[in-house]
Formats: sequence, C-alpha cells, structure tokens
Amino acid sequence: MNGARVVLIGGTSNVGKSTVAQAVAQRLGFEYLSTDGLARHPGRPWRTPEWEVPTHVAEHYGSLTVDELISSVLDHYQRLWPRVEELIAERAAGRSAGGGLVLEGSGLWPVQVASLPVPRTAAVWLIADESVIRVRIHQAGRYAEATDEERHLMDKFLARTLRYQTLMLDAVDRMGLDLIDAGGGRSVEELARAVLTTIDAQYATGRSSARWRAARSAPIRTRGRTSGGR
Repeated sequence: MNGARVVLIGGTSNVGKSTVAQAVAQRLGFEYLSTDGLARHPGRPWRTPEWEVPTHVAEHYGSLTVDELISSVLDHYQRLWPRVEELIAERAAGRSAGGGLVLEGSGLWPVQVASLPVPRTAAVWLIADESVIRVRIHQAGRYAEATDEERHLMDKFLARTLRYQTLMLDAVDRMGLDLIDAGGGRSVEELARAVLTTIDAQYATGRSSARWRAARSAPIRTRGRTSGGR
C-alpha cells in the first residue's frame, strides 16, 4: 500500500467492519482499533453468553423513537470525534509507538473524516443490503428464540442501524467517497483486498487525506458501489 499510516473503515453496525478491519491490519502489520473501544453508545440490546442487557440499554431502545435513536447516536459520535481525530493525527504523524493503525467504527462519519487535515490517512466505508444486515442482527441476537420484548429492542436497533446507513450513504455519495459492498458473499480476505486496492487508488489519484476536504463542496451525485476496489 502506498503511503498510508492510518486506514479508516466506516459503516453501520453489523456490516462487517471489525472482521474486515482486523484482516486488513494483519496484512499490513498495523494495529487494529475500534471507535467503540473509545466510548460505546450504549451497547447492543440483546443477550449473549457473556452479556446481559443493562436496564439503561433496554430503556434507551425501548423508550426512544427511531428518529430519537439516530439523533442520540450521531450526537455521541460528534462528542467523540475530538478523541478520534487526535488518535488519527498521532498515528499519521508517527508520534505514537504503536506504528500504523487500522481504525474502524460507525463513529467515522464521512463529513468529519473528509475534513481531516491529516496526511497519510485513507478511508473507505462498508455497506450491505438491508436483508443482509437484518439476518446478521437476528442471528447475533438469536431472534427466533427471543421474547417479544427482546425482539422489540432488536427491531429498534435494526431500524436505527438501517437509518444510519441511509444517512451515511447520502453523505458518502454527496462527497464522492469510496464504498465497498460487504454483503455480496465475498470472503473476508477478498474484502480486505478490496479495501487495500481502493486505498491504493486513492493515493494514485491524489484523493487521500487532506484532498478529501475538497469533497465537502462537491455536487450531489450517485456513485457506483465498489465491489473489488476501483
């Protein structure tokens, strides 16, 4: 890969960001981190063998409308952004002993990433069809075995997740940023190669890091979804 010290992988929940990002980090010899590790909001509302849904998480999804849920999570990402930006700047400048970084998370909102005044940083966003995201969330939460109340919370999480992706797609399309469809049945290694190919293309065409700032004023247009890099 040409030049990047920081690779950013954004996308909505359950689109496959963490799995693909870990594969990219392994290929590059970079550290892997998630924005969820900086501050999670507020957590997924389904039980696992290691996780019981806290009362405040159940109340969050149970009491808020989808519009309120998306406003809440976007406000959270806005508050989190200074910490994310500082981390990116440190790694891109080589001021950290951690070396290169692959950072993934829904907290990587396109408008904020596009405004980064940071060199040696590249970014791509993962997407998946609604049906793929629904199946993944239902499998993770064991929807078929869940109570009506548990299903209600998962339904609200799914609705927020899909609304986030719609808003994210609008922003990515408007600014001409790069998308990769992570729901097309390709393997993790194939998706990791697609990420690396796309990032190489950003450097080859001069569209990485600070050049993204020009995208903020770009006209609205519809872009093709990248399936294997450019």
